[in-house]
Parts: sequence; C-alpha cells; structure tokens
Amino acid sequence: MCRRIQVLAVVLCTLLMMQAAIAEPVQVTDVSGRQVTVNVPVKSLILGEGRFLPTLGILERENPVRLVAAMMADFRRFDPATYAAYREKFPEIDDIPEVGASGALSFSSEQAIGLRPDVAIFGLSSGHGPGARSKEVIAQLEAAGIPVVIVDFRMEPLENTPKSMRLLGRLLGRDKEAAAFMAFYERQMSLVHDRLEGVSEKPSVFMELRVGLRDLCCETTGNQMMGRFIGWAGGRNIVADKIPGTHGVVNAEYLIAEQPDIYIATAIGNYPPSSTERGRVVLGAGTPPDVAAKSLNDALQRPVVSDLTAVTSGSAYAVWHHFYNTPMHVAAGQAMAKWFHPTLFQHLHPERTLEEYFERFQPVALNGVYWTGVKTAGVKTE
Repeated sequence: MCRRIQVLAVVLCTLLMMQAAIAEPVQVTDVSGRQVTVNVPVKSLILGEGRFLPTLGILERENPVRLVAAMMADFRRFDPATYAAYREKFPEIDDIPEVGASGALSFSSEQAIGLRPDVAIFGLSSGHGPGARSKEVIAQLEAAGIPVVIVDFRMEPLENTPKSMRLLGRLLGRDKEAAAFMAFYERQMSLVHDRLEGVSEKPSVFMELRVGLRDLCCETTGNQMMGRFIGWAGGRNIVADKIPGTHGVVNAEYLIAEQPDIYIATAIGNYPPSSTERGRVVLGAGTPPDVAAKSLNDALQRPVVSDLTAVTSGSAYAVWHHFYNTPMHVAAGQAMAKWFHPTLFQHLHPERTLEEYFERFQPVALNGVYWTGVKTAGVKTE
C-alpha cells in the first residue's frame, strides 16, 4: 500500500511539473498600448536591440544568453567591453545569430521567421533596430505566428522602465524576480526624488552626447533619453525646449553665451581604447579610474568646451553613454543628483547602488567605472 502511494505521489509530482512547464497563452499590454497574446513562459526570443541582453540578465541571472534565438549586432559593435564580459561568462553568445547590423532597415524578417522564436522584443523607438513604428516588420512576424512585444528604457525611461520590467518578468515567468528588482529600483529612485521635494534652485546643465564621435560641437539631448534625468536629478537642462527629438546639435555661440553651471559628457569609448576611438571619453566595463579621468580631461581641452566656466571651475563630468537604454540608469541618476546638489546628497552613495545592482541583478561582476569627473580645475593631463 505504501509503495502504491509513493508511486502515485511521484506520478502526481511529475504531472504537476509537466503542467508548469507547458506554455500558457497570456494577453499582455506592451508599452505602446498594443495587446499581444504570448505563450509564457517564453523559451526563445529575438532582441530588436542586442543591448537588451543585460536587462534580461536582471531576471535570468543563471544564463540569459540561452533565451536569445537571435539579436541585432549593436551590443557587439557599440558596447564591445560589456559584450566581452558576457562572452567570458557565456562563450555561446558568439553563436547567437545576428538578424541585422544597426537600424530598422537592416533587420531581416525572413531570417527571424526562420528561427521560430516564441516572441520578438522591440524598443518603443529604437535607433539601432526595429521599433513600434516598424509596422511592416511587425506585420510580417505576426503573420508568421511570432508575437512582437514593445518595451522602452530609452524614450520615456522614468515612466516606462517599471512597465517594461514587469512586462518582461511576465513573459519570462519571472514575476518574482521582476518584483524584487522593482523594489530595489523604486527605493533607490525615491532617495533622490523625495529629497528634491521643494527644491527650487537648480543648476543649469549641458550634456554633450557621444563625445569624440565627430568633430562638430556640440551634439546634445533635450528632454528625452539621458536628458530626462537632468531634470529628475534636480538640474535645468539648457536645451530641454530646443531639441524636439531624441538628440540634435547646438552651435558653439549658443553654448558659450549660456555658460551652463555643469557640463556632462557621455562616453562611447571602450576599454581598452581602439585606434578608431581616439578623442572619446572611456567608461564602462573594464575601465580603470585613471584611464576614465584622463580621457575626460583630454576631451575637455577641445575648442569651445575648454572655454566653458563649468570646465574651468571643475564642474565637468562624464557618464557611460549606454545608461540611456537600460534600467541601470538608476545609479547614473543618483550620481547626477550628487553633482547637482552635493550638500543635499552628501550621504547618497551611487557607487554602492551600482555595486548592489551588479551583485544582485547581473550575471557578470562589476568591473570598471561608469562615471568620472575633473578633480582639479584647469588641470591638463599630459
């Protein structure tokens, strides 16, 4: 009798495990407002931006790479240092097919359909892959039985990051992991938001994008992407109402006339710097503090920028450019708040926030600095 009960118990347990493993059709609403039916938990997916992979790592710490049927090439091409960190931990990342180089027009719907993923994850408005406006691509995939879900960490990061993380958690069957991350994220964000209540004096700020990519001064961002965090962190973006899209260019005369209190560069240089990256600020995976500081000081010697009061007075900083498209921006926002209001946030430690982010929510270890600043006004690094 006992033997029979044991057998029945094993059978019941097996049936329950099999039932849990069977994908269940669930209707979700993505950040673009589209209602999409997806069989969850998904086992394979296509990333409309390869740089979404570390965000998957928040929810799938054991091995997010195993979920990716294909992705765009932007991760490998534009953030090779982080890609290398993932390759060291997950060598199979190099075996993931790339369904496009960079930009919506390079995306291969035919190749994507041939891979038969459970779902395709696109950005709301992506400069490096298909997005919500890629109607033809979305129609082709959906006609082939591949649902497309839109997330966003780029256009409206403050509003859409919580929505996107909970959405991804639902798709992956990782609701608990998504809830744990959101508890961390919202707690850290509130450390800035709550203390800025009632603060009326805000320093003027200019953010120069992708320093060293081109010779012209100066590419910048308005009230989107990382520009959104200037206001959130208690600063006043001097071009917030002058750049209608995600980014644009202001002329040198305007910048000199405005003389912002604080200058911030975004860093697209990788460590170790390649010969094609000369003039870029270096931050991110593997970057030593002294290399980051030197690259910023070198960039500050350029015409126009070197004449800014923010630079000559020592109020010049740099942040990792790729913060603009990841929930990791929570740490960058804290760093900016401390730059803008050092007394108010003297007890805030964004470095610890970044450490906790990697320790709790990333499958790879923190290695390198992700922001830097000038320590002595007017000092040139030879």
